[in-house]
Amino acid sequence: MSPRVLYRWVAAAEALTWTLLLAGMVLKYVLRVTDLGVSVAGVLHGFAFLVFCLATIVVAVDQRWSARQVGLGLISAVPPLATVAFQRWVERRRPLADTWRLRTAAGAGLAERAVAVALRRPAVAGVVAAVLVTVVFVALMAVGPPTQLIAGR
Repeated sequence: MSPRVLYRWVAAAEALTWTLLLAGMVLKYVLRVTDLGVSVAGVLHGFAFLVFCLATIVVAVDQRWSARQVGLGLISAVPPLATVAFQRWVERRRPLADTWRLRTAAGAGLAERAVAVALRRPAVAGVVAAVLVTVVFVALMAVGPPTQLIAGR
């Protein structure tokens, strides 16, 4: 899977889960029907949010994004549906490659070396990424939903 395809899919998944969460919020807070949508979509969105952030960092390292572009990418995961807009902006500005730059090249810095190793062993890297995202996700769930953190509960 190329950087372009990966980033397009991950951005769309994050936006889709945002949409599901917004629909769940309408059901819970506006229509007062059920909170099931928020419960389920909130978990899905939280996981997709973390996957998008990880994908942003991996693609950014491989494609040599500036710190500003990395920051914009990470921040785009916060407002609803902004990840797709950011992904499209990236494609218009400087299209993502169809191949991974670091798959065959030895990177100079620690981040580039780590991404290069991951790209050479995608199955292992996928498992490690899934475990990493899951551990962070479980830790964040133990802290509580973002609404509880904001409300100070």
